[in-house]
Amino acid sequence: MDVMKSPVSLCTGVTYDRSSIQTWLDGGHNTCPATMQVLPSTDFVPNLTLRSLILHWSQSSQSNPPVLSKQQLLDSIKKIEKTAENRLDSLARIADFAKFSDENREFLASMDGFVPTILGIMKNVDDIEVLESIMTVLDLIVSEDKVKEQLHRLVFKCDGDCLSRFVLVLERGNLRSRTDSARVLELIAVETESQRAITDKQGLLFELHRLISSEADSLASGAGLSCLIAVSTSRPVKKQLVRFGIVRTAGEILSGSDTVGAVIEKALKLLEMVSTCAEGRSAIGEDETCVAAIVKRLMKVSRSATEHGVAVLWSVCYLYRDRTAQETAMRNNGLTKVLLAMQSDCAASARKMCGDLVKVFRVNSKSCLASYETKTTHIMPY
Repeated sequence: MDVMKSPVSLCTGVTYDRSSIQTWLDGGHNTCPATMQVLPSTDFVPNLTLRSLILHWSQSSQSNPPVLSKQQLLDSIKKIEKTAENRLDSLARIADFAKFSDENREFLASMDGFVPTILGIMKNVDDIEVLESIMTVLDLIVSEDKVKEQLHRLVFKCDGDCLSRFVLVLERGNLRSRTDSARVLELIAVETESQRAITDKQGLLFELHRLISSEADSLASGAGLSCLIAVSTSRPVKKQLVRFGIVRTAGEILSGSDTVGAVIEKALKLLEMVSTCAEGRSAIGEDETCVAAIVKRLMKVSRSATEHGVAVLWSVCYLYRDRTAQETAMRNNGLTKVLLAMQSDCAASARKMCGDLVKVFRVNSKSCLASYETKTTHIMPY
């Protein structure tokens, strides 16, 4: 009957204190203690609503005002800057304040010294819960005016290794904080130098790929894909993603029956980027599941998704002339799909690619028919 210190929820929806459920999972259990359901994922997310209620209850029981005012916010910021004591609770209060309204986020983002203070703490702590809370706060304000530029400068230009903290959260954090991390990285990867810094950081690219390959959560997958799209601008990075298995991962995403349209669009966009290098085209051509899924999604999701899909097929089937990919596309009604796309409102460049693909598919179709007729002639004894 103790009050929870850090309430977190499993995928079953049941909430536990973080230390208690972590002990349970570390003991080798793979079930929810309350429901005994087998857990498809052992990730947990902070129950911020309950944490806020506990905080408010605690404040009320001590005759403190339950609502965080701007002055209380300033006090909380001073506390996290001066001492590590109750730092997690102070960060939770700041996050709750930012979530409450656009006005609060603007106020927080406009405060002189707030972002440097948060980044200063971030560079000097290894406590995963503190880092998770920092990622939540940064994700809430990074879109505000000047915060993005300030965050970019502090992460990439100043002393200290902030990127290692992103790796740590992506490795050990809960699903929510890993998603927040990917979103923040995407928004600060604004030019070649920062993109290279992110992709060169040991383990960071791998963890972003793991985020999209190990989670069924559309927000996590979407954030991971968006970040990879933002940073995968050079051939070495694309080759590295191919080695990680990005083609298979994207194929699985496209094949999923419950995958949302926005995630499908991003997966096709990333495949289009990967298909601009020979290693990517080869990997796509060898993955029949991926090629079939691309064809399946043409004219089914959005104009952008169709354009990305056509570009991938054009690179592999027309430019690279991959015979296996051509045959896989044909078996999955690729010619009809491409003809439909050619008559749609897609961009002119995509329609031209469709024309090239139609020629290839028709030649391949005639070749297959001639081969079939030859085999039929040879096996007829009379």
